[in-house]
Amino acid sequence: MSPREFAYEVTKRLQEAGFEAFWAGGCVRDQLLGKSPKDYDVATSATPTQIATVFGERKTLELGVAFGVITVIGTKQSGNIEVATFRCDSDYSDGRRPDSVEYSTPEMDAQRRDFTINGLFFDPLREQIVDFVDGQTDLEKGLVKAIGDPAQRIAEDKLRMLRAVRFAANLDFQLDPETKHTIKKHASEIVIVSVERIAVELNRMLVNEHRRRAVELLIETDLLGAILPELADWQENATQKEQVLAHLAALASPEFAVALAALMQKSVTPREFGKLAKRLKLANHVTDTGTWVLKNAATLSQATELPWSDIQPLLIQPACPVAVGFLEAQGGAEAAVSFCRERLEWAAERLNPAPLLDGNVLKNLGIQAGPVFKRILDETRNAQLNGEIVTQEEAITLAHQLSSS
Repeated sequence: MSPREFAYEVTKRLQEAGFEAFWAGGCVRDQLLGKSPKDYDVATSATPTQIATVFGERKTLELGVAFGVITVIGTKQSGNIEVATFRCDSDYSDGRRPDSVEYSTPEMDAQRRDFTINGLFFDPLREQIVDFVDGQTDLEKGLVKAIGDPAQRIAEDKLRMLRAVRFAANLDFQLDPETKHTIKKHASEIVIVSVERIAVELNRMLVNEHRRRAVELLIETDLLGAILPELADWQENATQKEQVLAHLAALASPEFAVALAALMQKSVTPREFGKLAKRLKLANHVTDTGTWVLKNAATLSQATELPWSDIQPLLIQPACPVAVGFLEAQGGAEAAVSFCRERLEWAAERLNPAPLLDGNVLKNLGIQAGPVFKRILDETRNAQLNGEIVTQEEAITLAHQLSSS
């Protein structure tokens, strides 16, 4: 059963049990835009207890029951479905989540959502749109607009400011002027939101094909400097800003680490990038990859000019292919990019041949362990990679020369 079929079945069973039930939010928006929804959410008049009764306790999880949400368990193919009771929220004293919730009507539930394009319901049994917020009109206009008072929607959840930018950029929509003005007015308050939630939104913007537009909107709404203070000065340098934006836009399907490195490249050192990534609590591989790209891209850009022994150790690193993509998007190093891509196609034993010497060989040669070991191993390895020696006998001869010098 596909996710769509499972969402239909969940809705059908709730309706057959006598409850109102609709698909809600992003899946309705995406469907109307001709896109395949990644997941489905269901909103219903049934309470969490009633939802659990309809599907059975073994088929439900009460992970979000405090907010009126029950997860209905599907198969590996269908995934799970979150079923939420129609609700209205109380005050949001922490600017992130409601202090309490009350069950309500479909219309009241729609009114408490973030943007009109996300406030739509769909009845899959009758194939009818249920629209209390004029979301269909804004979808047709290509407009991201807060439901009701933008200031109230933002006060309820500060993350909505970043979500507004993401939807506008990723969907190639416009930001409603009043919504945009309100975001700019409250941009400094985004720091209330956890860095993990901010990082998720930033990730979704930067890996999208409209990443340049997202950054431009972050600048226009004053959100960029609030979430990445390292870029505060960069925004005032028009030439530098254009270089970074052009590089960012030219990246081909980048992973988050590379896109973030491209955004930050003119403003932080590799070490400072690592600190930024830790501040955002990014995964270790994101931190390591972004740091490695910023540290080594300049060397890779000289791949045709430097000795092979300087370039080969970089090409065998896991992050090198994405670093070459970073370099290609930057422009101006076509020969180096071609060289690196050609060498990356080499078989493993050719790209990274086994060393001719190791520590045991040096010990057998009577060379005393110590700092000289590393120097001999490094220099014989470089000579091997550069084609100056090709046999172990030649490596041993070189080792003797180096140990006596």
